[in-house]
Amino acid sequence: MNAENTANLSTDALIDLYRRMLLIRIFEEQAIELFAKGFITGTTHPYIGQEAISVGVCAALKKEDQVLATYRGHGAALAKGCSPSSLMAELLTRTTGCCKGRGGSMHLCDVQQGFLGTNAIVAAHIPIAGGVALSNKLRNQPLVTTCFFGDGASCEGEFFETLNMAALWKTPLIFVCENNGYAISVPTSMSQATPDIADRARGFGILSTVVDGNDILAVHQAAIDAVQHARNGQGPVFIECKTVRWERHSAFSAGRYENSEEAQKWKRVDPLPRFKRKLMAAGVSESRLEEQAKQCQTEITSAVDFALKSPSPTSESIYEGIFAE
Repeated sequence: MNAENTANLSTDALIDLYRRMLLIRIFEEQAIELFAKGFITGTTHPYIGQEAISVGVCAALKKEDQVLATYRGHGAALAKGCSPSSLMAELLTRTTGCCKGRGGSMHLCDVQQGFLGTNAIVAAHIPIAGGVALSNKLRNQPLVTTCFFGDGASCEGEFFETLNMAALWKTPLIFVCENNGYAISVPTSMSQATPDIADRARGFGILSTVVDGNDILAVHQAAIDAVQHARNGQGPVFIECKTVRWERHSAFSAGRYENSEEAQKWKRVDPLPRFKRKLMAAGVSESRLEEQAKQCQTEITSAVDFALKSPSPTSESIYEGIFAE
C-alpha cells in the first residue's frame, strides 16, 4: 500500500480493517438511537472515535487468544468476532443475546470467540486478565491475553498490582490503554504528572510504547510486535493509544462536546475518513469502500431487527445459569 503499511497487508486485508471499523461505528450509532427510544435500559457507553484501537489490536490476535474489556466494550466485542445480532440482542436484554439477556450493555461475554467479558467496575477486569494470562502460562498454553482499559483505570490500585505481577511472572499479557484524555470528566493532565500513562508501566520494567490511537496501521503494527513478544514468552507489553471519544461518557451522562473547539479538533482525526483517504490514495476506489458501508449498514439493520423481535427472559428463568448442575 505505502510505507506506513509495515505489516505488508494485502489490499483485501486493509479493506477488511476499514469494514470492521465501520461495523463498530454503525453499531454504536444504532445503540445510541435505541437508548434514546428506551429500548436499552440503564445506560450505554459509546465507543465512537476509538474504533481503530480495538480493530487494530484484535486483527493481530488469533481466534483462541483472549480479550477482556471495559464497560465501553462493544467495539472490542465486535472486533474480536462477536456477532452483531447476539450483541445487539444482549444490549436489549433479550434471550438471544450473547449472555441470554442477563448482562446488558456493560456485561458482555462470548467465550467461543475468546471474548472473556466486560466489566462495569473501573479497572476490575485488569487483575482478571492477569489471572487468565498466568493460567495460560502455568498450563503451557500458547495464548495471548489482551486487556483493554481507559486512562481512568490507570489510577486504580489493581492496575499497578497487575502490572507488578505480570512483570514479575513474565505472563503473556498485553495491556492496551485507550487514553481518550478524560476519566468521565477529569482530564488526564489533572490525574497524573507524566505526559504518558505508559511511563507507569515502564516503572515496572514492562516493554511499553505510545501510538496514535486513531491511526489503525500504527495500532496494528504495535499489536503485532506486542503479540510476538508475549507469545514468545518474553513477558507483558504495554500499548498506550492516544485517542478521543466524541460522545459523552455514557448515553445517560449530561453534557456533550460537539460544539466545543476541542470536539471539532477531535473530529479532524476521525479514524474512519482518515483511513479511507489512505486507501483511496493507494488506489482503492471510493465505490468499493461505499459498498463496504452499505453492507455494514445492512448487517446492523438486520441485527437491530433480530434483537427487537427476540423475546425477553421470563421470570421463571431467573435462576438459570447461576448454579452448577
